[in-house]
Amino acid sequence: MGTPAAPTFTRAALAPGLLGAIVLLAGLALLDGEGYIIIRYAVSILALIISVFVIQAKSWWWLLGLVPIAVLWNPIAVIPLEGQGWASAQYIAALIFIFAGIRTKVPVQHA
Repeated sequence: MGTPAAPTFTRAALAPGLLGAIVLLAGLALLDGEGYIIIRYAVSILALIISVFVIQAKSWWWLLGLVPIAVLWNPIAVIPLEGQGWASAQYIAALIFIFAGIRTKVPVQHA
């Protein structure tokens, strides 16, 4: 038995991706309430965090889904969306978070 090989990548975007999906699905209960601003902050920040990992992994195509999420859920410049389309966007964004988190492989920097 030899020593195990050092990993060549990490899935650094997995935890923020799953957390973002949980926040989005929990936010469905708060869609019409005042507490939804917290959901907006969390989703926007997590989308930007995952975007950094996607850039490090050179998986640029995930930015096509993550940047619009960061803009649409932006709590500072609110885009007034509501209704069934907004609820559907919650599910679509959750799927993007999950798939981006699973598929993003950030290379490990060996010292």
